[in-house]
Amino acid sequence: MELSRTAHQDTFTRDHLPPHELWPTLEFTLPELQYPERLNAATVLIDDTVETFGADRPALLAPDGTSLSYGELLTRANQVAQILTEDFGIVPGNRVMLRAPNNGWLVACWLGVIKAGAVVVTTMPALRAAEIEKLAALTKPSLMLCDHRFMDDALAASAGGYPVVPVGSDSEDDVVARAAAKSGQFTNVDTAADDVALLGPTSGTTGVPKITMHFHRDILANADTFARHILRPTADDVFAGSPPLAFTFGLGGLVVFPLRFGASSLLTERTTPVELAQLSHDAGATILFTAPTAYRAMLKEGKADLLRGLRVAVSAGEHLPAATWQAVKDATGLELIDGIGSTELLHVFISAAGEQIRPGTTGKAVPGYRATILDLDGNELGPDEVGRLAVIGPTGCRYLDDERQHAYVSNGWNVTGDTFVRDADGYFTYQARSDNMIISSGYNIGGPEVEEAIIQHPDVLETAVVARPDEHRGSVVCAFVVLVDGVSGSAAKAKELQDFVKTVIAPYKYPREVRFVDELPRNPSGKLQHFKLREALADAPAS
Repeated sequence: MELSRTAHQDTFTRDHLPPHELWPTLEFTLPELQYPERLNAATVLIDDTVETFGADRPALLAPDGTSLSYGELLTRANQVAQILTEDFGIVPGNRVMLRAPNNGWLVACWLGVIKAGAVVVTTMPALRAAEIEKLAALTKPSLMLCDHRFMDDALAASAGGYPVVPVGSDSEDDVVARAAAKSGQFTNVDTAADDVALLGPTSGTTGVPKITMHFHRDILANADTFARHILRPTADDVFAGSPPLAFTFGLGGLVVFPLRFGASSLLTERTTPVELAQLSHDAGATILFTAPTAYRAMLKEGKADLLRGLRVAVSAGEHLPAATWQAVKDATGLELIDGIGSTELLHVFISAAGEQIRPGTTGKAVPGYRATILDLDGNELGPDEVGRLAVIGPTGCRYLDDERQHAYVSNGWNVTGDTFVRDADGYFTYQARSDNMIISSGYNIGGPEVEEAIIQHPDVLETAVVARPDEHRGSVVCAFVVLVDGVSGSAAKAKELQDFVKTVIAPYKYPREVRFVDELPRNPSGKLQHFKLREALADAPAS
């Protein structure tokens, strides 16, 4: 595929794209995916939206009830672009790191970087200096814009190698103060649709982070596939959710999707599930993004009524058990929209909504994408055969100068690392992460299936299942369990859970070991970190 004439003066990202022969196949099968050769994503998301819907429409809502209109957001984004180019000499193609919780200034900074033709590097405020250093070594930023409350680690990581500019403080050097001195008028850089706009670190497990590379057109493609065809938002919708904007799941659901359709978005910096339910209700949210664990917590804390005003509730980030789907349906009438996506492809590519939902399945390929199941040799499997999920669409994996590109892309397919089965109707059902399939005494046992059985017990708040190495069976199923308040873990309770599981799924799949814990390890996006549980077992094998 021939690349367009780049607008980047700093060609670092284009120079470090993977070789073309390692790219996945890209397909643009829908009319709405036929993007022009010259495209700046920020122009579409904010300038064009203001022109279409007007400047006074609320864009971003805060928990305190204040809001930022589309016109105000456009002005702020332009001011940030002016700060970058006029005060710091940022040129198209330079990388700009952002470090902040979900709030209006973070969105303005994100848009401003894109407007300036620079490349956003999204980072979590929870990262420590050593973690930021790893990302900076890979992406080579020219500047960081950092929420003033999270400056210490940012400055330690920079060590003077690039400027770190505070956002939200009283300092004269702060972005807010600098913005006040700018006109708010900016001519967006005429970037190519296939210029890199975003570098997204994966939320992976251990080792060197993988940096995914996304073009301007990619940012819009997820809105024009999953959002447009599955969520079907209107300008009257109010989006809300728990994922940080530093993760592409949150960026899509709380920034790109609402801005693409002239809707509003409630941004919360950090909330518990119960707080999220209350704030979403108070803001009149109609579309909610969060994980299955959060929905279960809302129900178990008696907050189901707060969800009744939603039009759409999306569950992603981890496997959605059928029991959780049914519990939400029974308590609220909402039919959760399940979905699987990846940072490599930016957002959700398999899902279903409304009458198309089949509880227990993830769904079908989202319009604009196609999916299949591959065996270990890369051959396509037929219906009801378990294998590796593989996807092709308008977005795809491009790692920044990383040998792991070979593993993710196979014969043009994006191979996600998930084990699925597809039925004759094209519905995909999750089995496990490929690294969380437990082989015990010759049986293949999917950890999520055991988790789904355990979570149905009324005393269980949440659970995670991993393999524990065993001399005789190879591995055994080990369940880490968080109990509801007021219930204590004991040998008798463990036996009760084991017996319960045997009544729900095949007895050989029951957890031979149950460990009660106060909480499960999660990354900042709320995704369960099974690898940390496996590490805990390696450090203290048997109890």
